[in-house]
Amino acid sequence: MKIYTGGGDRGKTSLFSGERVNKSDLRVEAYGDVDELNSALGALVAFLPSGEAALAEELQRIQSDLLHVGAWLAVTPGSPASSELPSITEEHAQGLETAIDKMEQELPTLKDFLLPGGHVSAAWAHVARAVCRRAERHVVRLLAGNDEDETSLQLRGVVTYLNRLSDYLFVLARYCNKVQGQPDTIWRK
Repeated sequence: MKIYTGGGDRGKTSLFSGERVNKSDLRVEAYGDVDELNSALGALVAFLPSGEAALAEELQRIQSDLLHVGAWLAVTPGSPASSELPSITEEHAQGLETAIDKMEQELPTLKDFLLPGGHVSAAWAHVARAVCRRAERHVVRLLAGNDEDETSLQLRGVVTYLNRLSDYLFVLARYCNKVQGQPDTIWRK
């Protein structure tokens, strides 16, 4: 199977549920953001401090979750393809909260605004956080005015998950800096 098909040369692409849409469609924007986020997480994993195998595994699980998120974004409401997708549930968000709490136990109390940066792994966590926020905004726009069908209900769970994931990534950036002995960069007004 060839990687190139030429099918998108005229600005259209196929959703997971089969429909052809413009590449500028809000669904495509949203799952494109999630794909970019997943790629940023892959770079982050590559730069994790040594000895953080459990954290790398946790991030790869999140990357897998993001593939499910992208699939939900690539189906239209009521599509038969949606019945094949695993749900994004409150448990996904709770898992992120547990991970946040665990990392925060090792961090000093935050009293200032931070500038993104520090160790390269922390910098990638900040990049991922910003992309995550953009994805969240696009999913919120996608949901605006939609009915309470199964796909829309799943996307509400996606919004919660992405919101919690951006919090996780902020704390992860601080954690990576701490593990590397790199202080966070305080915003000087």
